[in-house]
Amino acid sequence: MSAAERRAAILDAAMEAFARHGYHGTSIDDIASAAGISKALIYEHFPSKQGLHAELVTAQAEALFARLAAAATDPDATPEERLRGGVDAFLGFVEERRDAWRALFRDAADPELGEVIDRVQHDATSAVAELLMPGADDALHQEVEILAEMLSGAVQALANWWHDHPEVPRAELVERAAAFAWPGLARLGGRSDGA
Repeated sequence: MSAAERRAAILDAAMEAFARHGYHGTSIDDIASAAGISKALIYEHFPSKQGLHAELVTAQAEALFARLAAAATDPDATPEERLRGGVDAFLGFVEERRDAWRALFRDAADPELGEVIDRVQHDATSAVAELLMPGADDALHQEVEILAEMLSGAVQALANWWHDHPEVPRAELVERAAAFAWPGLARLGGRSDGA
């Protein structure tokens, strides 16, 4: 294997181990065993379990943000359609990558990962704010950011709940989340039009 292929294999094994045992329940030995390599080889590619987990979180978050950005780019979509599209994109990511969601975002992580999680949360709020009201002027920026923070937290909590209730269709969750968030967005939208 090339170095890049070995690194990818380690990341895949780590994802499986974190999904099965959680961050705290997974050791570097577990990851090495799952990858069929020595622990020393993992340390050639990653400085620590924390560094390995942080890289996985960052990669998954970037994939999620790309989906949110794609949901926000349709110039003909109404704000409500963008909201529904963003929630659907988020829940689609969770549905397709349930193990990744649980391993990287649902399970409690080591406090040392706080900086990575905080950065991901900040980026998520920014992505949601742009989805809700692209190019909001300075007068509305803080209110859009507050709404984005609430929506981001609510949909993350909903995704965690959905992990334990997979029988609920994604479309139903999208409708419920949109019905929950739309009144606040509609109010801000009216203000941005001078209402």
